[in-house]
Amino acid sequence: MAVRSFRDLLVWQRSIQLATAAYRMTGNFPREEIYGLRSQIRRSAVSVPSNIAEGQGRLSTGEFRQFLGVARGSNCELQTQIEIARALKLGETGLLDEVEGLSFEVGKMINAILGKIKR
Repeated sequence: MAVRSFRDLLVWQRSIQLATAAYRMTGNFPREEIYGLRSQIRRSAVSVPSNIAEGQGRLSTGEFRQFLGVARGSNCELQTQIEIARALKLGETGLLDEVEGLSFEVGKMINAILGKIKR
């Protein structure tokens, strides 16, 4: 059965979990981080499912591949920001671990799809 909607993609579903977990993780960041690391983490986390959805909604496999590449880049950006948050001792360890684990899982899923899509 062919994918009819981005909502059918398991990678999109898991990346929604990633984004919501990132919001929970940053909820207790200090107030001075509202426009700093907290905002950056949230933006990159939301970018992952957004780009997967937009790419799937495009008209060609090439465009889908391009948007998956953007999603992969945003996911790498998120992983970097998680490391910075850890180094600064921001956020609860359990929530940081949850977001990081979801990010790694989503990254593997994106890479698997990219590996299956022909140029």
